[in-house]
Amino acid sequence: MLYLAIDLGDQRTGLATGDDAIGLVTPVGVLTVPRGPRLLDALLGAIADHRPDALILGLPLNMDDSEGPQAKKVRAFGADLHARAGLPVHYQDERLTSYAADQQMARSGRTHRQKKNLRDALAAVHILEDFLRAPTPAPDEGDDP
Repeated sequence: MLYLAIDLGDQRTGLATGDDAIGLVTPVGVLTVPRGPRLLDALLGAIADHRPDALILGLPLNMDDSEGPQAKKVRAFGADLHARAGLPVHYQDERLTSYAADQQMARSGRTHRQKKNLRDALAAVHILEDFLRAPTPAPDEGDDP
């Protein structure tokens, strides 16, 4: 199966694609569109370009595993995305993925601007890698029971 991972942000959204057959995950890029209808349209364009079988949305859980206001916003956005794209939407814990992306780039020699442009896409890579390593995903939006 081909997946499109989404690291949803208020102003910047990172994207990565990956395949569960070979386990290869690749950063796609960053959409610099504020969250809302325009971002939904931009994501529909990315879905048309990459043709994934399912979508993986990073879910910002609290350190105690509870869902706060941001997680609720992501779930609402995921429901809208599912309704528009017609694809299954899975949620993956995204705690510390931005930190992991920062660590990955720490000694890369890139400028601050270059790192900022890559950070969200690398966070999406980590979200998808975590999803692919998980034993079996629980059904989420758009999954058949």
